[in-house]
Amino acid sequence: MAKFELVMPKMGESIIEATILNWVKKEGDQVEVDDTIVEIATDKVDSEVPSPVAGTIEKILFEPDETVEIGKVIAIINTEGEEAEASPATGDSKTTENGQAPGEQDKEPKPQEEPRRQPATAQTGGTTIESGSGSRFYSPLVRNIAETENISLDELEQIPGTGAKGRVTKKDILAYVENRTGAPTQQPKTPAQPQTTTTQQPQVTATNGQSGKSVGGDVEIVEMDRMRRMIADHMVRSKQTSPHVTSFVEVDVTNIVKWRSRNKAKFMERYGEKITFTPFFIEAVAKAIKDFPNINMSVDGNNLIIKKNINIGMAAAMNNGNLIVPVIKNADFLNLAGLAKQVNDLASRARDNKLKPDEIQGGTFTLTNVGTFGNVMGTPIINQPQVAIIATGAIRKKPAVVETEHGDLIAVRHMMFLSHSYDHRVVDGYLGGSFVQRVGQYLEAFDPDREV
Repeated sequence: MAKFELVMPKMGESIIEATILNWVKKEGDQVEVDDTIVEIATDKVDSEVPSPVAGTIEKILFEPDETVEIGKVIAIINTEGEEAEASPATGDSKTTENGQAPGEQDKEPKPQEEPRRQPATAQTGGTTIESGSGSRFYSPLVRNIAETENISLDELEQIPGTGAKGRVTKKDILAYVENRTGAPTQQPKTPAQPQTTTTQQPQVTATNGQSGKSVGGDVEIVEMDRMRRMIADHMVRSKQTSPHVTSFVEVDVTNIVKWRSRNKAKFMERYGEKITFTPFFIEAVAKAIKDFPNINMSVDGNNLIIKKNINIGMAAAMNNGNLIVPVIKNADFLNLAGLAKQVNDLASRARDNKLKPDEIQGGTFTLTNVGTFGNVMGTPIINQPQVAIIATGAIRKKPAVVETEHGDLIAVRHMMFLSHSYDHRVVDGYLGGSFVQRVGQYLEAFDPDREV
């Protein structure tokens, strides 16, 4: 039997780790090629990892709720036939749970051998909890929850664990927090304050992160879910990394609005797809990127990485209220029908959390449609490591000056704002302003007699 190392896959340019949600296959289970082995999550998407080989799960190296670096070996699969190659991007991480190489895991461990996991710590109520503190190992997620809820090590030791070898899982500690009726949460003691009003302040307790309750009835505390926390971190890092500047232009999209109204039934009949405004916007952005290729880049230290492929991400809302950015690869090679098909498919699967890992990575520029919420403009935050993002506002009827061969006229037109945020470290006002102006020019120049 040959051994195959399954590693944590790379999920995107800025992703350095992922959290194991659930092992679909257990040790000893048979797997076929493309069978789902494990479900994982990043700040962008929850995903399934398929098996690249057929064989038997020999060893699972990480528990659910543990966070693992990209490229780290997470499982060993026994395969039949010739010696199998290691899964890509294993690097120097070919180690098993006790720190040995796969071929050495049956040998006696060396007396001074270091464990695979370095003890991490969390400060909880004045007590430092290490990953291996007490009689059990505590995952980073469990320790973080203990820290948030001010659960001491002694209290943590008393929580019944339903995981492997009695390990406390996320569900165990959240259930404990929700039903916690013992000693009150430890809080720093502060001097008593004199009562200055007869109005009593409500007491508030937090629950498991998805719902909250307040004793007084006028305050509710709801913990962020995992994806919202990661999105928050991503946004903060973007603002800390890139000095943002935003330029605005107003665009007359009357020709596009009228063409779409006149042809949407015919478009559906011919292509089997609804035609929204997003494909028109993406088409114009792709054309403008060809005119200003330096907007299609990222920064690596003092180096500028200019991307040759035009891969446009589009912000899409999920059913849980969070946002995700699926990517339309090589958007400049797609016609309007091809863009409509991609936009509809990706948006639909984004809502249902069914996107694949490669469909949310590789983006070189991002478009977000704030007009969906009725907003006329916005100041979008750059999706790192890109250097620019454009927001399309709501389309509204407005009186506008129209130039004709007989002179200027006031007419009712369909107008919208474009907002272009860019990284001022590498994109100056000329480039950022010229780019968004060019996008507007392509939208205004749309041919009203264009064939469907």
